[in-house]
Amino acid sequence: MQTYNIQVKPMRAYGSSVRQQTAAVFVDGYFQDLSFLSKDRKKLIDAFAQMICSDVFYLATLDEEIVGILACSSNQMRAMSIDQTILRQSFGYVKGSIAYHFMKDELNKQLPYDHDTGYIECVATTKKARGKGVSTTLFRYVLENAPYQHYVLEVVDTNENAYRLYKKLGFTEFERKKERFSKLKGFKERIYMELESSR
Repeated sequence: MQTYNIQVKPMRAYGSSVRQQTAAVFVDGYFQDLSFLSKDRKKLIDAFAQMICSDVFYLATLDEEIVGILACSSNQMRAMSIDQTILRQSFGYVKGSIAYHFMKDELNKQLPYDHDTGYIECVATTKKARGKGVSTTLFRYVLENAPYQHYVLEVVDTNENAYRLYKKLGFTEFERKKERFSKLKGFKERIYMELESSR
C-alpha cells in the first residue's frame, strides 16, 4: 500500500497567510451544503476565510500544499465565528440573513461540554487528497497533541465513510438525535460519538 508524507501543524504556526487556503479546503469539503449561498467558490472562500478561528484549526499538508483541515473546539472557542454582516455583504441581504439564521446555532453556540473536552468539527480534505489517509493523520495528531482528556464529535447518518473512520479511530456512539427538516437537509439523524484520551 502506498504511503504519503502528510505533515500536520496547528494553523497558528503558519500565521495569517494560510487563511484563504484553509477556507478553500473547507469550501471544497462542504460545497454541497454551502452551494445554496453561491456556486462561486471564490466568493465562498473569501467570506469564510474571514470567519475562521485559527487557534483551534489543524492543517495537513501533502507536498507542501494544504490538503486537510480539522478544528478541535472547546467551550471557550468554536471553529468559526459566523458573522451576519460578512454573510450579507458576501451573498446579499436575504441569502446572508438566512445563512446566518441557520449557521449561528450550528457554529456560534457555546458547547455544553466541560473544560477537558475537545469537540471535533469542520473536518475536510481536498478532492485530490481523499483516500490518502489525510483525515486519519489529522485525527491522530490532534488526539496525541491537543490538551483534552475527552473528545466528542457528531456525524450525520448519511456520511457512512466518516462514521466508519471514527469507529476505526476508537470513537463510540453515545447518542442519536433526529434532525428537523430532514428532507430539506438530506439526512435523518445526527450521531454523537466520544473517545477518552489514552494519554
